[in-house]
Amino acid sequence: MLKGGDKVNEPIFQIIEEEKKADYGKFIISPLEAGYGNTLGNSLRRVLLTSLAGTAITRVRIAGIRHQFSSLKGMKEDVIEFLLNLKKVRIFYNDEKPIKATLEAKGPGEVKAKDIKIGAPAKIANPDLVLAYLNKDASINAKMDIETGVGYTSFEDRKTGEVGVIPMDAIFTPITRVNYKVEETRVGRFTNYDRLVLEIWTDGTIEPKQALLKAANIIVSYFMQIVSPKKVEKTVGEDKKDDFGPVGKLSVEEINLPTRVANALIKAGYDTVEDLAKAEKAKLVKVRNLGEKSVKIIEAALGEKGLAIGK
Repeated sequence: MLKGGDKVNEPIFQIIEEEKKADYGKFIISPLEAGYGNTLGNSLRRVLLTSLAGTAITRVRIAGIRHQFSSLKGMKEDVIEFLLNLKKVRIFYNDEKPIKATLEAKGPGEVKAKDIKIGAPAKIANPDLVLAYLNKDASINAKMDIETGVGYTSFEDRKTGEVGVIPMDAIFTPITRVNYKVEETRVGRFTNYDRLVLEIWTDGTIEPKQALLKAANIIVSYFMQIVSPKKVEKTVGEDKKDDFGPVGKLSVEEINLPTRVANALIKAGYDTVEDLAKAEKAKLVKVRNLGEKSVKIIEAALGEKGLAIGK
């Protein structure tokens, strides 16, 4: 049985970059001991797809728009289509500090990713991506939060109580696709060696070879924790309780209230479901353009969300 420190055969394989493009790389890793083609191929593929850091737009504020179900006058796309296009914007950025960006454009014509103003050292990787089309005299003014992260995160993770701020799903990973196959290869008179063919496609913000090296380093760091374990210090943190959860962040326009009722609530300062759930019924009845009948409509809408006025 092998023990820690016992001598084993050192790997002697080579890595050849057979094809090289800005967003594609094909690598040949050979010769490998039998079985190691799948061992390395599967490990690298999983880490490449899930563990490399990237950059994405995480929040958007659009002038004149309160939530994603609105529409912008003079813009061909609705706000949801515009946000879906923003999710496709890829950004060169290697810092962990969140940054801001702005978009100001006037019609007629296409609005492209290159119209996004972003400070150095960040840079748009796909400037020709079409975001929207504006008619004559139409305009758009948007502000964006940009963050670095790993993998995918849902908009639910970054909801805020600020009305007009639209949280977005974020696809951080810079790797779009990974494929590998294992072939037999010969070493001298032996034919039971593996030849790993690894293909990597990226979004253009990282070179495939650099991605491969980063993935390998991540795998090494995990194995080093087995070989030379570092002591993990546990920290005790207090969880902050959110009484209303994501539902509380919904605007009053998003819970199917009549337009007249929603407008009256907004003018009175009741912008979100949380505001209504904390309100006093006696005060709501006195809101201009509301009354007992309107309050009953509000109670019914809150009831569908499992909430009530004053709770």
